[in-house]
This record gives sequence, structure tokens and C-alpha cells, in this order.
Amino acid sequence: MSSRRRTCPVCHRDIAVVAGRYARHDPPGARENGELVSCAGSRQQAQLAVQPALDGYAVPEFPGQLPLF
Repeated sequence: MSSRRRTCPVCHRDIAVVAGRYARHDPPGARENGELVSCAGSRQQAQLAVQPALDGYAVPEFPGQLPLF
């Protein structure tokens, strides 16, 4: 199972999020001497993804009786 991917806030690439942090990655573009250089966004804390409900139903903001069906 692959990790969820989000856009890095620094280099804007799709990066895996593992344990609430962006995975270590290189910035886009060619490497000058073949060495790996981590992006400044590597290992930064990722913001939590907000999902109102698992089934997609959102509870209305107004108080009152909810529909049965």
C-alpha cells in the first residue's frame, strides 16, 4: 500500500507523507555532480488533511432536527 501524496510547499512536487511529515526528496531538475541534495521541504511537518466524514455526508451548520433519510 502506497503512502498518500501531497504537494511539497517548497518545490511543489507530489511527495509522500509518512507519519505526518513530508518524505525526504530531491528538488526538481538535474543534479550537477550526481549527488543527492534534499529539498528544503524534506521532513517538514505536513498539515492534517481535513475530511468532514468518511461517507461524504456533512452535517449542516444550523441547529435543529436532521432528516431521517
